[in-house]
Amino acid sequence: MVITTYNRPDALAAVVAACFVQSDKNFEIIIADDGSAANTRQCVRALKARAPVALRHVWQPDRGFRAAMARNRGILAAHGEYLVFLDGDCIPQRDLIARHRTLAQRGHLVSGSRVLLSAELSARVLDGKVNLPAAGALQKCGYRLGGHFNKLLQVLVRWPDVGRSTGKFSWRRIKSCNLGVWRSDLDLVNGFDESFEGWGHEDADLAVRLFNAGVRRKDGAFATEVYHLWHQPAAREQEAGNRKLVLERAASKTVLPARGMR
Repeated sequence: MVITTYNRPDALAAVVAACFVQSDKNFEIIIADDGSAANTRQCVRALKARAPVALRHVWQPDRGFRAAMARNRGILAAHGEYLVFLDGDCIPQRDLIARHRTLAQRGHLVSGSRVLLSAELSARVLDGKVNLPAAGALQKCGYRLGGHFNKLLQVLVRWPDVGRSTGKFSWRRIKSCNLGVWRSDLDLVNGFDESFEGWGHEDADLAVRLFNAGVRRKDGAFATEVYHLWHQPAAREQEAGNRKLVLERAASKTVLPARGMR
């Protein structure tokens, strides 16, 4: 599992703690750090001291939003043949690894799903007053009725691996905050494109290039939901330019990035 983070150690601690209680513990954790300060390094050291699985920390200097490069460093540090990408503000349910393992299929990536949390519930989670991975069905219903979840059925129902694969490309639900990809497919397209700097669409670019290389998508909804902690929107000055480039690559059937992981 590759978890990206930047200067939010309280959220990272909550996410990694939920990884520690996964029902399937046959995985490793790579913290892909986009230039966080010393308090994140201290957080990672404390987490590593009690980790039930292998945990490593890869860091790069803070030169603006460079999530694509951070994820590539995480890929290169990983040992597994299948990688699950998670953001450092997305808390997994206890069966996330097990569900991704069930859905993993050669020639496919799995686009995961997320549940957006309210600012109030996010604060309670970070204060340690709410343990979301341990929440029961009634609690989840209460959070939805109180306006703290934007979805409910997706965290209550588990849909089997039926009808999830498609041969058509869709722009819907491309989120590297919850994404499963084979290492061999990432090698095929040379990982994320590090020329994407600033917020936006480096994940869509990867999905487009994988599709152009023959990798199809499976929908991970009703199986792989994570809880996305509330935060202020990121600055999006470069979003339009990034989106334009992705659309051009979709049209030109581009496979390789301008600047990849190797």
